[in-house]
Amino acid sequence: MNVPTNIPWEESGWERLAPRVGRLRLPGWDATTGLAVGSDAALLYDTGSTLREGAGIRARVPLGGRRVTHVALSHPHFDHVLGTAAFAGAEVYGAAGMAELLTGDTTGLYEDAVRHGVAAGEAAEAVGLLVAPRHTVSGDVTLDLGGLGVVLVNAGPGHTAHDLAMLVPGSPPVVFCGDLVEESGEPQAGPDALPARWPAALDRLLALGGEDALYVPGHGAVVDAAFVRAQRDALAARAGES
Repeated sequence: MNVPTNIPWEESGWERLAPRVGRLRLPGWDATTGLAVGSDAALLYDTGSTLREGAGIRARVPLGGRRVTHVALSHPHFDHVLGTAAFAGAEVYGAAGMAELLTGDTTGLYEDAVRHGVAAGEAAEAVGLLVAPRHTVSGDVTLDLGGLGVVLVNAGPGHTAHDLAMLVPGSPPVVFCGDLVEESGEPQAGPDALPARWPAALDRLLALGGEDALYVPGHGAVVDAAFVRAQRDALAARAGES
């Protein structure tokens, strides 16, 4: 791939987090997609809410015409997975059980997208072309992108039963959290959440990144370990009251 180290993140609208790591905040639900770029491969973390949004992300990846080779999906909610078909040929990773969920009855995924404002036609198209993970992460998997290693970690359950985090080691380390962490609002616990186990998932994220890491929520601004710990404590208190 021979991607230069001086990647033009800001010129493409991305926020640079480390020399070869960036993220893009998407409109609508303020969801995040992340990108880690090695000399041989590039990994995208989450793909957006529609095929149109996925294609827009693809057009903005700062790779000089080269393509995304790997995709990691943080969890099986519409605003994080429905753009995956825009990345043809990419190797797709997800937490254990996610592939079975996305190849089963996807009526709920379609209905959730439409309920949140995705046009019915766009939702139907994206669900019809839905790409399920080919690679299952049960514990953790390390991928060598060429001079840059990333670690995919089955960090849940918590927000869902299939939460996949990504660590990009470095100075600072960067942890992509999916919706296990949210900054732009309260953590959303839908019917597929496991609130009693969510605090333990955040403990795993903190152990993964450490005190000096940048933590990238599924929605909102980048946060630090203190923010993650405070959210963890709030979730634990809430679970204790229920």
